[in-house]
Amino acid sequence: MVQGRALVRRPSGRVAEGIVTHLERQPVDAALAVRQWEGYVAALRENGWETVEVPPEEDAPDGVFVEDTVVVFRDVALLARPGAAERRREVAGTEAAVAELGYGVRRVEAPGTLDGGDVLKVGGTVYVGQGGRTNADGLRQLRAAFEPAGAVVIGVPVRSVLHLKSAVTALPDGSVIGFPEDVDAPSAFPRFRPVPEPEGAHVVLLGGGRLLMSAGAPRSAELFAGLGYEPVPVDIGEFEKLEGCVTCLSVRLREPVRP
Repeated sequence: MVQGRALVRRPSGRVAEGIVTHLERQPVDAALAVRQWEGYVAALRENGWETVEVPPEEDAPDGVFVEDTVVVFRDVALLARPGAAERRREVAGTEAAVAELGYGVRRVEAPGTLDGGDVLKVGGTVYVGQGGRTNADGLRQLRAAFEPAGAVVIGVPVRSVLHLKSAVTALPDGSVIGFPEDVDAPSAFPRFRPVPEPEGAHVVLLGGGRLLMSAGAPRSAELFAGLGYEPVPVDIGEFEKLEGCVTCLSVRLREPVRP
């Protein structure tokens, strides 16, 4: 059964030069990163997701983190304006992809900044991280783009990690999960569930109760299995060295405009 489409972007040969903000830089094996990316894409496809490759951007070391370039709500695609100026070249390729799929395209304009990794959608509620890559004007522009489509937009402070979704994601039941030390405001979420590992805070909902997640969080996988979900672990260790996680390697489009 087809669950939806997922935008992905192949890693640049310069992926090891990606920006690191909250972690100490570690060597990244670019060849291994490509193999891990291919395993991630294969997992999406094996679980019913049609993948759409955004054209690669060789001069964009962080380009593989395609989630940061766009946020989609219903039939509106809001192109990001990344908080790191050197990442703004990544947006054009994503714009072409979402336009081809038929989405209505809007853009975050200066002085606003917005990274897609700062946006967590839980049903009709859209949480937006504030304090790092996304500023107040970016939040304002996202609210203007999505509230007419029915979104409830809530700003959430982010200080301890790079993006909001570096700290929290959500399970299919709508509860928000996170590693407590990384979550600045757990009270912002009506239902917050702690997980035992930082890597366990990140899940991609594949459909049918399946959760794509890092292979580096076995205790969290056990927790999710006990809740009735089916963990689908993938090794993304090279991307985790660059503050990446399973969510930021794709943009999941559950409501494609065109069949």
